[in-house]
Amino acid sequence: MSLSAKDIIEFTLVYNRYKTKLYNFVLKMVSDKMICEDIVQVVFEKFFENWNIINNKQSAGFWLFKTARNEIYMHFRKLKVRKESWGTDDTKIVQLKSEDSVSENYELKEMRQYIFELIQNLPPEQKEVYLLKEYGGLSYAEISSILGIKEELVKSRLYKTRQKLIAWLGEKYLSKVSN
Repeated sequence: MSLSAKDIIEFTLVYNRYKTKLYNFVLKMVSDKMICEDIVQVVFEKFFENWNIINNKQSAGFWLFKTARNEIYMHFRKLKVRKESWGTDDTKIVQLKSEDSVSENYELKEMRQYIFELIQNLPPEQKEVYLLKEYGGLSYAEISSILGIKEELVKSRLYKTRQKLIAWLGEKYLSKVSN
């Protein structure tokens, strides 16, 4: 396949725009860095290979997340792992500044760990919507298209998920204060 210099520049811009968001989304879904890196690489390889036949370059994010989602499902089908058992690993999401105090670092790390345990316990359909929105940075319409559901359902699932997380975090805080 031969691409013009303009195509290569456009591909590079798309790659740089979406690589972190896509990596974070895939990492949350598979919770294994090596598998995540493999999936992200495959997605961008497919994107590069199909560059000439993708009509609307403006919807690259949709194409990338839809392909990543398909690759994740293919991975789980190969392993015969049920999607309810997806775990999380937050090593790449939040990067702390070096000037933060030790206690602030510890509290943030503890809170992150607790939030990701909560996310792991969400129903798969809520977890996927939440991760696409919060870690993928996608719009309601993009999530709706990727999942093949109505935009109102996306909003509803996201609202319910956020309410659950707020309630769980409230319980955690209250139990910590009362102890």
